[in-house]
Amino acid sequence: MNYKHLGLCFILIILSSCQQDLHLNKIEGRQINISDSLVIDAQIEDFIKPYRENVNKNLDSILAYAVDTYSKNDGEYNTAIGNMMADALYKQANPIFKSRTGEDIDFVLLNHGGIRAIISKGNVTTRTAYEVMPFENSTVVVKLKGLQVKELIDYLVEAKRAHPISRLSIALNSNGSFKEALLDGEPLDYNKTYNIATNDYLYNGGDRMDFFKTNDSLYVLDYKIRNVLIDYFKSIDTLNPVIDNRFIQLNN
Repeated sequence: MNYKHLGLCFILIILSSCQQDLHLNKIEGRQINISDSLVIDAQIEDFIKPYRENVNKNLDSILAYAVDTYSKNDGEYNTAIGNMMADALYKQANPIFKSRTGEDIDFVLLNHGGIRAIISKGNVTTRTAYEVMPFENSTVVVKLKGLQVKELIDYLVEAKRAHPISRLSIALNSNGSFKEALLDGEPLDYNKTYNIATNDYLYNGGDRMDFFKTNDSLYVLDYKIRNVLIDYFKSIDTLNPVIDNRFIQLNN
């Protein structure tokens, strides 16, 4: 055998024997609970303390007084808190919409699931608005033809859920079938076009409200629902919403 080849083979054997397969055998971790037992960094605490105190002061500023405790589970087809939210949206948003378009909002539709907390009896604060509406949902006005409005009514009739509405009323027969839908006391005209105030979550198909997708126009008011509530609370002295007849099932 050629000694040169023999030496090369010997070197390759040595190099291959030096190589090791590296494997990750185990990953270890531990849970650190965030609690009062953690050591507080005094410098960080001194830095953030004035900001935290200012935020809490603003959140706890009293805006109104609630005469009772209100929950989204208080009613079957409409609730006091849902009625309040829908009415507040109409009251606060309609002047803005009218100033920009010269038209009025015809009715309001929000979603039952969007109410995230109760309003407790007593002082109503800015924090209350953040608890009820923690999301960044904003007010939009959608122009819908009668066909889409009919789909909207059919959706509410089928869902039989206390989705907040304002200026719109729906009555079901005793067997749960549709009886009538009225707008500000007058029958809906499905040959007309209506302006519906809602939030951007529902406009984009949230809660399967697909009827908003086919629309004539969209108006973005740049007005968060949370800010609607804050402004509404500021405008009233006493919060006293009620369950009414805006969505009911008749007994006979």
